[in-house]
Amino acid sequence: MALSETERRIINKYQRGIPYEPRPFKAIADALGLTENFVLNTLADLRERRILSRVGPVISPNTVGASTLAAMSVPAGKLDAVAAQVSARPEVNHNYEREHQLNLWFVLAAADRDAVLAVIDDIEKEAGLDVVELPLEEAYHIDLGFRV
Repeated sequence: MALSETERRIINKYQRGIPYEPRPFKAIADALGLTENFVLNTLADLRERRILSRVGPVISPNTVGASTLAAMSVPAGKLDAVAAQVSARPEVNHNYEREHQLNLWFVLAAADRDAVLAVIDDIEKEAGLDVVELPLEEAYHIDLGFRV
């Protein structure tokens, strides 16, 4: 993963806190001596190159709307197709394969609990498989930031 020094500066300075203001990318640009368009284009390029998967806030579960962790037992031959169906839902943040009977796990968020349940119902109907909810029992903060 080849990063320019400027890309490293942007990631290292702001992966744990984008300024909370109307034009956060302008504030980032100003602090680094860059232009807002340069910062926006750089972040878009990093995402396109799959170096960054997303730029946005991390909100604690169930503080705005409702969310849940869920899992499915998907036959191996259908895993890629079902994962693509699940990922296509705008309410799904991410999904991943696990080595377990419940081999496809995902996190989804919606406006409220009823909307979460409706999404689960839709996924079950579309995939023809049951979804198991794994509700949050205790929250932990894991800092996933690291210097690049």
